[in-house]
Amino acid sequence: MPEMAEIFSDESKFRRYLEIELLATTAHGELGFVPRDDAQVCRERAPKVDAEFVLAVTERERVTDHDVAAFVDVVQQRVGMPAGAWIHHGLTSSDVVDTAWCWMLRDAATLIDRALVDFYEALVVLANKYRYTVMIGRTHGVHAEPTTFGAKVALWALQVRRDLERLTSATQRISVCKLSGAVGTYSNIDPRIEASVAKAIGLTPVPATQVIARDRHAEYLWACASIGTTIETIAVELRHLQRTEVNEVREGFSAGQKGSSAMPHKRNPISSETLTGLSRVLRANLQVGLQDVALWHERDISHSSAERIVLPDSSMLAYYMLRRASRLIANLEVDTEQMTRNLYLTRGVVFSQSVLLALVVSGMSRDIAYRLVQELSSRAITQAQDFRELLADDNRITLSVKQLDEAFDLNRCVKHTHRVFDALQSTQS
Repeated sequence: MPEMAEIFSDESKFRRYLEIELLATTAHGELGFVPRDDAQVCRERAPKVDAEFVLAVTERERVTDHDVAAFVDVVQQRVGMPAGAWIHHGLTSSDVVDTAWCWMLRDAATLIDRALVDFYEALVVLANKYRYTVMIGRTHGVHAEPTTFGAKVALWALQVRRDLERLTSATQRISVCKLSGAVGTYSNIDPRIEASVAKAIGLTPVPATQVIARDRHAEYLWACASIGTTIETIAVELRHLQRTEVNEVREGFSAGQKGSSAMPHKRNPISSETLTGLSRVLRANLQVGLQDVALWHERDISHSSAERIVLPDSSMLAYYMLRRASRLIANLEVDTEQMTRNLYLTRGVVFSQSVLLALVVSGMSRDIAYRLVQELSSRAITQAQDFRELLADDNRITLSVKQLDEAFDLNRCVKHTHRVFDALQSTQS
């Protein structure tokens, strides 16, 4: 995913550092805090940030043992004196680093948002295609009552919509900046500098200590982890439905693909399994983000090293998972005939609740009706007999043919599944 990797590359990071420094210097000049001509020279002589520049900063860091100080030294040297002396005027390292982080995360969230919308739309297409495809619903992994595959997928889509809302909120919270100095008191920098830089790069200035509060970053990581968990929810279900004994859906299988190095017949749910595993990494990264919130006093750097791993990685993982999940959904094979076969695999006992309620309505006590239906359901399964025929042949069952027809009416069981599609439509409008 090169477009996401580029956001967090060293060159991209240093370009953002440089732009923040130059915008701050320009604002200083406009407000009369530094010579306006020198501020203009800084912009005109600003170095090109490329691989050679990154290498120069790396070499300088071996001397300074401080990455931002090394960056500032290289920029000042290449701008030249006396103008270069105004670079980083009134700022502290976290002003530049934290503002750049938020800028990068805002841009990363934009990519994730687009991928999330694509995933949502793929699910909506699949849900509508199989809106009326009846299948068995399962609880505890056991056949329960009929539902539709479309309703199942539509519920996934609604969860993705909630992930979109969570991401929007997290993006708003992370799209901030601070250029308020060493402990956030603006002691050596005018607040107007911060406001000017923020406006130029599309961020919102916020009160802070020396660092921007890390609950914002944790919320961003939570949004990424939530997306991953939603994808895992779908992936786990698809893995179950692809099991040989179920065989209701299958991941797309391309020409020339091999499912196993040893067994040519194998066709495994590799994408779903991969997505399940990656979601665990996103949740682990969230734990790091939550632990980064509590810092000493106005700042320490216990968060810094961890963030350099978890923030880019979570952004990349969430984005990659969404793209792969979209392909999975778009290429999914749905076996509607197998769904029908599985629906009647237990010889009609999935209508047991309907029969129970019909008996209660006819005047039988609930406990007696329950025990009776339970007995006949068990016999249907263990003796491979048709549940409805057992009911019709049992003198204890007082239901008429019409009442049995209603109890075993498949359309009646799923007639209200339109409600999930109504909810889906309301989120689209």
